[in-house]
Amino acid sequence: MFSEKKEKQPQVSERNIIGKNTSFVGDVISEGDFRIEGKVEGTIKTTGRVILGKSGSISGKVECDNADIEGKFSGELNVNNLLTLKSTATISGEVVISKLSVEPGAEFNATCAMKGSVKELNNEKTKKEKTA
Repeated sequence: MFSEKKEKQPQVSERNIIGKNTSFVGDVISEGDFRIEGKVEGTIKTTGRVILGKSGSISGKVECDNADIEGKFSGELNVNNLLTLKSTATISGEVVISKLSVEPGAEFNATCAMKGSVKELNNEKTKKEKTA
């Protein structure tokens, strides 16, 4: 008769920042967002967003839900949702994404694979094409 109400746990929004004059070598795993203005060599895995600023560079592997790139990226980039390349972005390597947004001026020299569900064709189109 009585239903139990499940309380939603508050979503913790962590922000990890690697500053302009900072260099980082190694692997990082987090559930929060990353803002990178410095230099990173290694692997970043997060369920959040990775923002690579104009002065930032990443050489290695990145796995995230969303990414905004303004700086230089070289390596393997796996974005589950949207990858946004700003006009100052320079990308090289291998990229696997679901959605891509590229501003004019961005350099995209990478192999790219788009993943996602295949859309089904509407039956209406086939009905219109019937002949007598």
